[in-house]
Amino acid sequence: MADKKPKPNYANAWHEARRLVWQHRHRLVVGLALMLVSRLAGLVLPWSSRYIIDQVVGQKRADLLGVIAAAVGAAAVVQAVTSFGLSQILGVAAQRAITDMRKSIQAFVLRLPISYFDSTKTGILISRIMTDAEGIRNLVGTGLVQLVGGLVTASIALGVLFWLNWKLTAISILVLALFGAGMAYAFSKLRPLFRERGKLNAEVTGRLAETLGGIRIVKAYRSERGERLVFARGAHRLFRNVATTMTGVSGVGAFAQFVIGAISVVMILVGGRAVLSQSMTLGQFVQYVFFVGLVALPLINIASIGTQITEAFAGLDRIYELRRMTTEDAEDAQRAPLDAVRGDVAFEHVTFAYKPGVPVLKDVSFHARPGSTTALVGSSGSGKSTLIGLVLAFNRPEKGRVLVDGRDLATVPLADYRTQLGVVLQDNFLFDGTIAENIAFARPHATRAEIQAVARIAHCDEFVDQFDEKYDTVVGERGVKLSGGQRQR
Repeated sequence: MADKKPKPNYANAWHEARRLVWQHRHRLVVGLALMLVSRLAGLVLPWSSRYIIDQVVGQKRADLLGVIAAAVGAAAVVQAVTSFGLSQILGVAAQRAITDMRKSIQAFVLRLPISYFDSTKTGILISRIMTDAEGIRNLVGTGLVQLVGGLVTASIALGVLFWLNWKLTAISILVLALFGAGMAYAFSKLRPLFRERGKLNAEVTGRLAETLGGIRIVKAYRSERGERLVFARGAHRLFRNVATTMTGVSGVGAFAQFVIGAISVVMILVGGRAVLSQSMTLGQFVQYVFFVGLVALPLINIASIGTQITEAFAGLDRIYELRRMTTEDAEDAQRAPLDAVRGDVAFEHVTFAYKPGVPVLKDVSFHARPGSTTALVGSSGSGKSTLIGLVLAFNRPEKGRVLVDGRDLATVPLADYRTQLGVVLQDNFLFDGTIAENIAFARPHATRAEIQAVARIAHCDEFVDQFDEKYDTVVGERGVKLSGGQRQR
């Protein structure tokens, strides 16, 4: 029986959304004010239509023509200025919020324990930092403001419609209530689809990153066809999700058009009879039609903007789940600072397991004294790398203690401890940059003299000096431009 898909936690998404909106409340308030001014200015033309027909045309009031034209022209200028200001303010606000969110998530992810990275695909983490953060544009950008502005405009337009013909408007309200119920149902169905899309996109991206990162293995074993099939299956699952989502979004749009059509039919039948019975002038009817359009446009926008905001909420839900995780340095503030490390390492009855009930290390004890060389010898899978991981505080023992200079490593601030370590891991890794940048990775502000001194100790200078660019030679992604031995140095 297939596992049930986890439902998105709307409360979590709302919590993140409120926090995000509150952080950018000042720009959003300014944007909303500009939006309201723009929308109010947009009411001038439909409001004047009645007077053009009934007064200027019907009663030959040519003296009103210039006043109406001036009002409409001024309103157009106000709309142009406020629209430009709105785009600038909210556009910058949205991009700043996205940048801040990405920086915040990336900084948080780097503080998570190694066990999380061991169990999570890289593509999923990239998706959280880049894709999910991008979705907040619709909350702190023009999306949310347009939605609120549209609702305000629709409310004002409905007030005018009630004033012009309350019976006709009352019928239209019933149709709008049906529309609101339909939108609520549609968005409740679309949000889980958007959540699943983010997960699928992360999985496909992760597998693609693995394939490209291990391209030498892929080609060496002629596994191109297998990787194409794996990617194609993931891409097809993503396509099915997108197709289903597009069907739902199209259905929402079609439903909005149906509601607008239904209101139009009611307006023609009831409004037309009112004009014929002279209970409503032709100018009032045309004015009514214009204001119905002001109600209909926000309905269409709700269908599109609401979908975008729903997608943003799905991303916020995933971000909230990530933020709830405990970082490895969560208790560093309560730990006593660490002085200079002498290098005395001791294991006291240490037991450790990656999976509960399957210990990799069991009751291990030994003492590595300062200045000595300790060799860990054993068959593959015997726990040698696990011991090193415990010394580096990548993992914590289930039982027993790891002592550094007589102090339990669990009580040591990680920042104080790791800044004093020098590590060459079994799997060497170089970043795409220069040789100097990689040597100074732990100390970015190291001088060139310090970099060269360290290179001589590791005997890197023997081959670095042979390059044309010396220490400014770019090593490529993962150091592909260097030999295996050179990367190890």
